[in-house]
Amino acid sequence: MSDLFWLTDEQMERLRPFFPKSHGKPRVDDRRLLSGIIFVNRNGMRWRDAPREYGPHKTLWKRWGAMGIFMRMMDGLSAAKTGPQTIMIDATYLKAHRTASSLRLKKRDPGRLTGRTKGGINTRLHAVTDQNGRPLSFFMTAGQISDYTGAAALLDNLPAAHWMRGDCRHDADWFRDALEEKGIKPCIPGRKSRGKPVKYDKRKYKRRNRIETMFGKLKDWRRIATRYDRCPNVFFSAICLAATVIFWL
Repeated sequence: MSDLFWLTDEQMERLRPFFPKSHGKPRVDDRRLLSGIIFVNRNGMRWRDAPREYGPHKTLWKRWGAMGIFMRMMDGLSAAKTGPQTIMIDATYLKAHRTASSLRLKKRDPGRLTGRTKGGINTRLHAVTDQNGRPLSFFMTAGQISDYTGAAALLDNLPAAHWMRGDCRHDADWFRDALEEKGIKPCIPGRKSRGKPVKYDKRKYKRRNRIETMFGKLKDWRRIATRYDRCPNVFFSAICLAATVIFWL
């Protein structure tokens, strides 16, 4: 029992405003449900192998993730903080297990957001963080999709900021222009293929390692580092839940 994970009273109070309404149905123990979902995702086990203290494994697996609750938790808790002066953007690969890409797609299925790269079958996670490396927003694509696609998708929801740090994979004139229109100064080194070197603040750029640290902490959760879920929405919800627990609680 002592080895199991349980959310504290303080953490539950911070999460309670985002809980779904019961609509007259008797609720299960919210602490038990959430703690069980966190335990399974952090330790990388199958849902059916969840400790019995967390209740029936089908209850753990089916609830909340598909309703977008975990995405709202991360958005709500991160928005409550003071607006950042600097934001950062980057992307990482998440290895997809064969169970995440097996079986044929059903009709009208938009896809599982998995793609083949040099490293095998992967999913690509694009992220924007504050200056401390705490995630503000995510966008998920298949593994072979470029960083430009993720940057374009995240662009509309960028918070007000003075600076944007990114690596040379985000060096594009259209992206720099879009940031300038939002009043954000890009701190992005130029690609080697550029004929004219791009000036950027090298001291500010050195602190970009915090977003890499954020990805590393997310991958400490074994069901994030390796994707087992076929449904991209379920996997994306698990990422948002991990980010909330690690950085915003």
